[in-house]
Amino acid sequence: MLNRFAQYCKDSYSELVHKTTWPTAKQLTSQAFLVLYASLLIALVVFAMDAVFQFIMEVAYSLF
Repeated sequence: MLNRFAQYCKDSYSELVHKTTWPTAKQLTSQAFLVLYASLLIALVVFAMDAVFQFIMEVAYSLF
């Protein structure tokens, strides 16, 4: 059992060091800004939907 675990650890380390391609700093920065912009866009869309729904509900409540 201990042998299998040790072999698993060795194989995992080997794969991480030799077979995995890591992104460059430029790629990480680019992707981070993409996530930031997408998050801001989604937040603005949700804010706009909330404002429209609030306006509709205020109009509906004022009628009754």
